[in-house]
Parts: sequence; C-alpha cells; structure tokens
Amino acid sequence: MSTRITHKRTSHLSLWLGLLGAVVVVAVSILISHAQEQKRRSGKMNPVKAVPSDAELRSKLTEEQYRVTRQCGTEPAFHNQYWDNHRAGIYVDLITGEPLFSSLDKFDSGTGWPSFTKPISKEHVVEKRDSSYGMERTEVRSGKSDSHLGHVFEDGPAPTGQRYCVNSAALRFIPVEKLQAEGYGQYLPLFSKPEGGGENPGSE
Repeated sequence: MSTRITHKRTSHLSLWLGLLGAVVVVAVSILISHAQEQKRRSGKMNPVKAVPSDAELRSKLTEEQYRVTRQCGTEPAFHNQYWDNHRAGIYVDLITGEPLFSSLDKFDSGTGWPSFTKPISKEHVVEKRDSSYGMERTEVRSGKSDSHLGHVFEDGPAPTGQRYCVNSAALRFIPVEKLQAEGYGQYLPLFSKPEGGGENPGSE
C-alpha cells in the first residue's frame, strides 16, 4: 500500500514539475518576443545583413542586378524601377540593406536614373576614380557590400551642387510607412519636419 502511495506522489510531483517547466518556457518565450518587438519599435534593430558569397548572389539576384552591382554595369535610362519614384522613404543597398539615400534628397535630373544631391551618410558611400571608356568620372560604391551604385557629378542643384546618379538595380526602396517595421525607425524623424522646412529645392 505504501508503495502505491509513494508512486502516486512521485507521479503528481513529476506532473507539477513538468507543468512548471512548460510555464517557464512559455513565459521566457513571451519575454524574448516582447523584447524583440520593443527593440524593433524603437528602431534600434540592425537591419543590415552580411555580404553573401558570390555564388549566393548569382542565385539570388536577377541578371541585371548582378551585372550592375558586381560587374559595374549600367541599366537603361528611363527603363528602371526608381527613376520616377516620388514616394517618401529611403533607398538601401540591395545586397546588405545598408541605408544609402533618402527621398528628401532625390530630384528629377532629366537623365532617366534616380538622382540624389547627397547620400544619407558619406560613410556608407565610397567614391573611386573611374577612367573607363576614355572618361574621367567618380564612381560611387556602397560601403559594406562594395556594390557599384553609379557615379557622382558636380552638376547637381543646391545646396550641394552634386548629382549622385544611381542605378535602380543596386537599390531597394523602403517607403516611410514601413521604416519602423523593417528596422529603420531612426530615419522617421527625417520625414516629420514642418511643411516647407528643410526640403531640397531640387526635389521632385
């Protein structure tokens, strides 16, 4: 009889311990999910990814995207994704998600390619001398992925006088309403300035 009682108590104890363990696991999972959501909402989650291998890029990118970003190609003018995009948001590196340009600095250059007066941060865009095709130009490449973006010219509007002529195929556009969800919440204040204040006079 005592053996049965001991067995029953052991079974009950195991059951309670199992339930307690399950509750702890669920509670920890909820706390972790909540912390990640809070981090995402605060815009502090880093959306920038590592640079994939060349084999991965060949499989993930379209022929045009690979040709532009990895082989310094140029897409057709007026026949690309963002040359006439007028939506508010930021343009990030197609490969890593590194923030590159803002719609606030985009303007209609008449060239048929997305054009900007400046990058979001000079640290994210690298300039290199380009002597190809018998011309002297300044190439611009993304800092993290070393992707070819386009070229910068000294014929842009005020206030910088520069024109960053960029291939759409090297970019991914994130509209302002999705910045928070995609981890770029720190750029939202750029788009909440009072109307008429701080806008680029050459913007679209």
